[in-house]
Amino acid sequence: MRALVTGAGGFIGSHLTEMLLNDGFEVRALARYNGRSDPGNLKYINRKAAGNLEIILGDVTDPFFIRDLVAQCDIVFHLAALIGIPYSYVAPASYIATNIGGTVNVLEACRRASVKRVIVTSTSEVYGTAKYTPIDESHPLQGQSPYSASKIAADKLCESYFRSFDLPVVTLRPFNTYGPRQSARAFIPTVLTQALRGSKKIELGNVATQRDLTFVLDTAAAFLLAARAEGIEGDTIHFGQGAAHSMEEIAKLCLKVVGSDAEIISVINRMRPEKSEVELLLCDASYAKARIGWGPNISLEEGVARTAQFIEKNLMDYSSHGYSI
Repeated sequence: MRALVTGAGGFIGSHLTEMLLNDGFEVRALARYNGRSDPGNLKYINRKAAGNLEIILGDVTDPFFIRDLVAQCDIVFHLAALIGIPYSYVAPASYIATNIGGTVNVLEACRRASVKRVIVTSTSEVYGTAKYTPIDESHPLQGQSPYSASKIAADKLCESYFRSFDLPVVTLRPFNTYGPRQSARAFIPTVLTQALRGSKKIELGNVATQRDLTFVLDTAAAFLLAARAEGIEGDTIHFGQGAAHSMEEIAKLCLKVVGSDAEIISVINRMRPEKSEVELLLCDASYAKARIGWGPNISLEEGVARTAQFIEKNLMDYSSHGYSI
């Protein structure tokens, strides 16, 4: 089968691309166009797996480009998005253009090309601060940041294309993903990066919030399972470990893994706006197990250790600035 992966140069997208190649797919990988011809995290893919890989640079906001990109693909994995929550407070219109406009471009191109399945990436941020836990797929959606609002709109577009046009779309909603290749702007990499650089003070935002963290290979595995599962068209399926940890707990684990005695400091200017902060995300993954046979394999401790090993090996690729909001 020929698969298209949008956002293939990103964190999750590069791991999914590699997993698809190892599983025998031909992969057309879309990385965002830039003047350096930089394929992003695709540079880390094992060369032995790259024989059936076609890398294309472009932008999901161009509907004509996306129409041609989707042509002759059997399945489309749509991961391209702006994901940085801090920047969504600064430039919300760019999130509308990419996350909403880009998604409708992909959906429309897939509809016209009669693609066999479209798998679209959501986020647990669409739930906002939990009204009950563990969170199941029936939990209300709450737009607590411009980023989460843009993803809610994209999810509803997927629902509408399934109901209106019978597009075989599946929405996957991972809880927080971490692991090798993740940007230093994310929480775990910024703790590890600062510690590995020898910092004695680790500057973070709100360390009281709690998150359900999934290792990136477990997340990528869910996409592959969703590609194979039967009868899930129109479904929204979320997945996570089913355990919530405070940011302080996670930071301390990171420091323990790399043998650092640094002090953890909460910096006020790295806090989210009060009514935008998401206090707790905790996943009920029973539907994912029932519908696609998914379950996590990598523990938090093992995942953090693997991430630390990758960052230490590639420390020059990580900028010196730290986590924001």
